[in-house]
Amino acid sequence: MNLLRFPVFLCFLLLITFPSCRNEKNQGAERSLENALSTFELEDGFQIELIAGEPLISDPVDMEIDEFGRLYVVEMHGYPLDKSGTGKIKLLSDTDGDGMMDQSIVFAEGLMLPTGIMRWKNGVIVTDPPHVYYLEDSDGDGKADIKEIMLTGFAVSNPQHNVNSPRLGLDNWIYLGHEQAVTTKTYEAEFGDRGSEVYFPSQPDGPKLIQNAGGRSVRFQPDSHQLEALASRTQFGHTFDNWGHRFVVNNSNHIIQDVMAAKYLDRNPFLIVPETTQSISDHGNAAEVFPITKNPEHQLLTDIGVITSACGITAYLGASFPSEYDQAVFVAEPVSNIIHIDILEEKGTVFTARRQHAEKEFLASTDSWFRPVNMYIGPDGALYVVDYYRQIIEHPEWMAEEVIKSGALYNGTEKGRIYRITPKGTKPLNWSNNIKLGDFSAEQLVEKLNDPNIWWRRNAQRLLLDKKSKETTEGLTLLAENQNSPKGSVHALWTLEGLGKLSPGSILSALKNPEPGVRENAIKLAELHLDAASELKDYLPKMKDDKDPKVRFQLLCTLGFLDSPKAAQARQDLLFGNMDDPWMQVAALSAPFEESSKLMVSVLEGFQPDNPGYTTLLQRLSAMTGASLDYAIILNLIQKATSKPIDGKDWQAPLLRGLAQGIQSKKASDSSLKPAENLLAKSCFENPSIAVRQASLQLLKVIGLSINDESKIWMEHAKLNLRNRTLADDERVLAIEFLSLQNPYPYLESLKGLIQPTEPKPVQVAAIKTLSYIPDDMVAPFVLSQWSTLTPEIREEAINALMSNETRMKLLLGAIEEGTVQPSNLGWRRSVQLMNHSNESIKTKARLLINKDESKGEELLQKYQAALTSHGTFEKGRIIFDNNCASCHKMGEDMGRDFGPNLASLKNRRAENILSDILFPNLSIADGYDLWSIEMQNGEVLQGIIGSETPNAILLRIGGGTERNISRSDIKSLNVMDISAMPPGLEEAINPQQMADLLAFILKIKSNPK
Repeated sequence: MNLLRFPVFLCFLLLITFPSCRNEKNQGAERSLENALSTFELEDGFQIELIAGEPLISDPVDMEIDEFGRLYVVEMHGYPLDKSGTGKIKLLSDTDGDGMMDQSIVFAEGLMLPTGIMRWKNGVIVTDPPHVYYLEDSDGDGKADIKEIMLTGFAVSNPQHNVNSPRLGLDNWIYLGHEQAVTTKTYEAEFGDRGSEVYFPSQPDGPKLIQNAGGRSVRFQPDSHQLEALASRTQFGHTFDNWGHRFVVNNSNHIIQDVMAAKYLDRNPFLIVPETTQSISDHGNAAEVFPITKNPEHQLLTDIGVITSACGITAYLGASFPSEYDQAVFVAEPVSNIIHIDILEEKGTVFTARRQHAEKEFLASTDSWFRPVNMYIGPDGALYVVDYYRQIIEHPEWMAEEVIKSGALYNGTEKGRIYRITPKGTKPLNWSNNIKLGDFSAEQLVEKLNDPNIWWRRNAQRLLLDKKSKETTEGLTLLAENQNSPKGSVHALWTLEGLGKLSPGSILSALKNPEPGVRENAIKLAELHLDAASELKDYLPKMKDDKDPKVRFQLLCTLGFLDSPKAAQARQDLLFGNMDDPWMQVAALSAPFEESSKLMVSVLEGFQPDNPGYTTLLQRLSAMTGASLDYAIILNLIQKATSKPIDGKDWQAPLLRGLAQGIQSKKASDSSLKPAENLLAKSCFENPSIAVRQASLQLLKVIGLSINDESKIWMEHAKLNLRNRTLADDERVLAIEFLSLQNPYPYLESLKGLIQPTEPKPVQVAAIKTLSYIPDDMVAPFVLSQWSTLTPEIREEAINALMSNETRMKLLLGAIEEGTVQPSNLGWRRSVQLMNHSNESIKTKARLLINKDESKGEELLQKYQAALTSHGTFEKGRIIFDNNCASCHKMGEDMGRDFGPNLASLKNRRAENILSDILFPNLSIADGYDLWSIEMQNGEVLQGIIGSETPNAILLRIGGGTERNISRSDIKSLNVMDISAMPPGLEEAINPQQMADLLAFILKIKSNPK
């Protein structure tokens, strides 16, 4: 049986994509508002209520509750392709007090594709790219009569990638979720606008960001017209914890911490930091999900069984859930019809996010149209879920043509729901038009800064800034300096800052607060007052021994703005005292280049080869030097690093690797580093350290190797080494890769001779990689001719070579068409790349081949459709498993034999897919489960699955549970067989009812099936 992410048949895809065609009447009833709550499985101890639905609202994507209890809802009707201006903002009310909204007013309309909302002043801020609007109802009739463009210039690309989710940060800035424009050839006319400069139209001479803000998130302050691009980006949604730590998402990565602010990195243009964020999920990117959906809707390029549409990330700060949820973060996953939950735990400078349950989601629905896209923490501490409720949530760019032409793209556009989740026993909501926060006095608002629920704290802070009341300074100062109210203290500090009333004394008091989150924010505030408060400059370096790693990290970032001996010493102490923390290294090196580069001498003198932190730090330092393109210093370092080591500290390799990284990031002069070429080439073959040899080659690949008499000698040297089987594998690999420094064509036959089963795996991989540098089409046919002899890990590099240009891609698709290469060999990422290629002929052929319609199997497939709807019996299914499957498949830990895939891993896979895998095992062999035939030197022939491989050996799994380790030197020939290890024809032994029993057993069993 096969573990695949794509449906095997297009006809089968259509069956599961349009279940409404099969039983429209029944499914219409299932999708009614009356039936909505019955579709949910919710975490124990909680209850879920429907508070709004169609026809009151439809297509909701965001919501906001203002200081008077008015509920604003953003409706995006135009998704995915309609730009005619159908978007709306509605005001909802519960007029009879039953906890269910029953009145709707169109607050604003004529919006194109609105993506988010936030209360501001007397109105709301709405993101509707290319603009960010301010909308206000000035005459009190419930409809906006003021519409101003606050910001403009954002891209109008695929809607799920556009600017979204305005959120007020703890620091008084408004943050906008945003990422780079994603435009495509198919819908370029509709969504090809890549944006312009981002700016305030009312301030033509004001700040401007580069085109589309460089594809980064943005923050701004409307009153002072401040505008900044952040260092990070997010797709749809972002959230903050109590202390201002920001978390973002993208499609497949559901929780990412925004770690490093742009202003720190801007100080040192030579510091190479590829990421300013860190994925913090302890269960991985594209984490496994556990939906319960019946007849799920999955499109052509949807990754199944894992997070693929993460959005609406929301930290729970409502204070009405049990205390274990104080560190909870919720993420919507509309493709899988679930709300996922993670619990944040401290992990040094950053957090780690763990599942609440190993194999269960916080909220899941059996309804495939349940599309949670956003969440909101209300004034009652409830978690509100915004349900877009559509049949199809993916953009047409990622769909099969049959789906696009079906007319189903907008199915459900007249529907939409909002749910309220609270602990069991909580009374219905009573806040609708029933909150008086907007009428509070300034003193009452100050009190609300200390409320347990973030809704009250955030809105009180916003209103205090809006009122600009001078009478609140004393009360705010008392709260700011209160050591027993940390949340209130930090809000009071930032409110004082926003009012221009924050004193150095209050900051100093906060720097001594027992709560790390307050100290961390106090350092950020001190940073804003360094020029005017010498006492802060004196105190900050003294905090270098703070017990909290996040406080030390922020301190190190802030100290980069201080130019004093005390600050420099504190930075160095913090760096060397936290050497194992990569973010502390980035913070230290973010200081101006003149300061951070001074560390080189100290690092080389104290280098500890057994401490990975020193290696990383030295590589970063030398990368900065390389990026500076100070050729005299670079040549001097190369001279030292390629000489024979005299101190035994092994610092040469990381130094050379860093230089390569730094120079690669800039455009170096063609001639400035030529004197280093021969030094590095010589080091590649003569340096006693293999690590230095490899690093020398890495640097040579960056600066290049000129064609001259000296380089010809080294190329011939490499040719001799690659043939020398007495050398270690890594030396031969280095020689092979050395040939790629120039056109390897003269060595074509030598490289071809290395692609054979008796050669170690690294040698074959390197040979294929080097062959791919030959700039013509002779390499692809050769690689394909050897396909049946390539083991799985070697095939990976072969496919990389075949994916390197369009000509090779076409040959690869031809090989798939001929049956030489199986579609499953591509893997999901490369399958998507081919099926969504900009070259229309590649795209069309890939979609046809990777999801081909096997009409010959339709009759058999129809015969067994009954197995999907028949009642199956678990115990009978176990007997069928024992009789037919256990000889080759394990089920969890206790049943079966480890030959094919472990069937316990199928628990998230739909019954339809499992059925097709059983009936048609040869059509789409699971990656890693090809059947191989190996002829040994002694004449013995073995057949089995390659379980694993090392450079010089293969572990072969043979049916019946036997395993055999085989030395590559003992292999005469090795070929993949174009059949699955699981034989076809199983249907002859299993009738449709027995198949239903088997499916029931497979789908019910867990990883520990006792």
